[in-house]
Amino acid sequence: MFSSSLLPRQSLLPRGKSDLVRQLMLFSGAYVLYQLVRGLVAAGSGYKPFGDATTIINFERAAHVFIEPSVQAFAMRTRWLIDLADWSYLNAHYLVTPAALLFLYLRRNRFFYYVRNTFLIAMAIALVGYATFPTAPPRLMPEWGFTDSLSQFLRAPVSIDYGPAKAFVNFYAAVPSMHVCMAVMIAWPMAHLSRHALAKIAWGAYPFWITFVVIATGNHYLTDVALGIMTAALAAVIATRLARVPRGSRRRLIPSVGV
Repeated sequence: MFSSSLLPRQSLLPRGKSDLVRQLMLFSGAYVLYQLVRGLVAAGSGYKPFGDATTIINFERAAHVFIEPSVQAFAMRTRWLIDLADWSYLNAHYLVTPAALLFLYLRRNRFFYYVRNTFLIAMAIALVGYATFPTAPPRLMPEWGFTDSLSQFLRAPVSIDYGPAKAFVNFYAAVPSMHVCMAVMIAWPMAHLSRHALAKIAWGAYPFWITFVVIATGNHYLTDVALGIMTAALAAVIATRLARVPRGSRRRLIPSVGV
């Protein structure tokens, strides 16, 4: 298991300014490339995303797990709950994850590089999913009983036409759910490396909350959630192999050499 108590005390910038700038440039470049490729994939999707979404719905109905409309209906019966879910969907992904990564870099630097690698690998895996199986989210499938709660929350219609910026937007990227994937990838190390019981509990619950959020807001299917978790697991396995983990240490969060 993780042992945060054995970690050495870190300075404010454990590897100096140059390494911090290097990590920021790496993440920024990877994120821009990731969003650009997502947008380009969406541009040539045509009607396929809606056919793929129907395929998922039919699969879940056959498996008797098509509960997404019921979950959303439950959430929308309580105004504050659906508002909180909408706010979380729009903001948690971009606030909690960067904050946790910054904490890992500054206070648990030995482990940051391994977590960073899992993120980069997961983003690459997700792009394969977006390219081969572009899928419309539930909120764009009202005929199945879904509501676009995000549009109601923003009090404006959500459109994919943002002029030049639409190259960075892909509303047909439901598979896998990267909200859930990244929640798992950040909650796992944070839960094990946190020193306080309440923090461990909060981080342990975080992926479950995000799972509820993406379903309640009509942005993902249960299938997307499962594939998001699988993407996180596969990224962790690949990152572990790349770190050349010695036998017998796979149950620990492996600190990777900084690059």
